Amino acid sequence: MKRIESDSNPSVKQWKKLLTKKEREKTGTFLIEGPHLVEEALSYNADIHHLIIEENFQIPGSWDKGRIPVWQVTEKIMKSLSETEKPQGVMAVCGMADSDSVVFAPGKKFVLIDGVQDPGNLGTIIRTADSAGVDAVILGEGTVDVYNGKVMRSAQGSVFHLPVVKMDLKEAVEGCKNNGITLYATSLKEASDMREASPNHGFALLVGNEGSGVKEEWLKAADEKLIIPIFGKAESLNVAVATGILLYELQRTRK
Repeated sequence: MKRIESDSNPSVKQWKKLLTKKEREKTGTFLIEGPHLVEEALSYNADIHHLIIEENFQIPGSWDKGRIPVWQVTEKIMKSLSETEKPQGVMAVCGMADSDSVVFAPGKKFVLIDGVQDPGNLGTIIRTADSAGVDAVILGEGTVDVYNGKVMRSAQGSVFHLPVVKMDLKEAVEGCKNNGITLYATSLKEASDMREASPNHGFALLVGNEGSGVKEEWLKAADEKLIIPIFGKAESLNVAVATGILLYELQRTRK
């Protein structure tokens, strides 16, 4: 274990840069924070480059660190690296997963995301998709960076459980159609009640931007457009909440 006491240390400076999307994409690495995320990364054999601990943090004996370099830093340095109000004493630098790991095949289940911009929403969608047994989450153009710190915290480690990849939605839609995967899109207009969705073994659920929804070109490509019935006075549901409701409804109606 090596100790760092100065925030001018080259390693600290580099880790701080990972708080920006530009540096994450440049290096293919990202930061995760907190015992739960680090434990999930270790448990699912994520590509961990460095483990960073605050001086008073005790590494659990159950963590299999292998040969991962461990760096001990001061409380001040940990605060400078953290995006949370109260740092949790441990971080890790991880390598990004292979972006070519999505295989379209009959019976598979996907969530396609068209321009969701709020990090908390994206993280919650990923976590919900993981819970609902989805095979992959596909991020279309305009969607927030999956390696954003808030996305990672909201996803609660689900990014280590299933593929979350950037892809041209045209390619994803074609992959679904070529493999008999029914494409459902959320819409507030000319849509069927979700309870009337045609049951299918494989499906893809396409959800859209918080303000403008799914783009028209993808709505036209959908096999069915679905809407969640509103029983109160709200005009619509949060995109992450709507995704959760629809995923479980589609799972329920599968053959």
